[in-house]
Amino acid sequence: MPVLALLAVAMPIVALAQAGPGGPPPPQQIENARMEYAQVLRAEPVYQTLRATSMVERCEATTPVTAEEQRRGFARVVGAVKDVLRSEDEKVQEVDRSAGGDCRMVPVEREFRRPIAYDVDYVHKGVKYRSRLPYDPGNRLRVRVSVTPVVEPR
Repeated sequence: MPVLALLAVAMPIVALAQAGPGGPPPPQQIENARMEYAQVLRAEPVYQTLRATSMVERCEATTPVTAEEQRRGFARVVGAVKDVLRSEDEKVQEVDRSAGGDCRMVPVEREFRRPIAYDVDYVHKGVKYRSRLPYDPGNRLRVRVSVTPVVEPR
């Protein structure tokens, strides 16, 4: 009989210890959610810009032929104007390595852009929203609509 009395006293203490310091655990909330579709207004890509530098072999003619030696008369005047407007990179006459040109390695910088996300504007039940998505959703966007009551603290 003393064992039964000891269990009767110990059981409420064990139940309180399992409930935690704030009392009994809150009841499980049932989620009120459903899936619907929203109309996409705009999907604008967000780009990541990558820069890469590679070394390219460029060969120049060892005995460059000047443009003035090849031109006569009016063509000489037009050619002089073109030479002034042309950038420095375009003035170098590139030749094949087999033609015996002066070859050297030159750094060439390239830029690559790739879409990493999409800023999407959409309308659901007359309200406009904006989200960043990892893909282009097309004309319709599947949205999750959830309703949860606000419970005031007691």
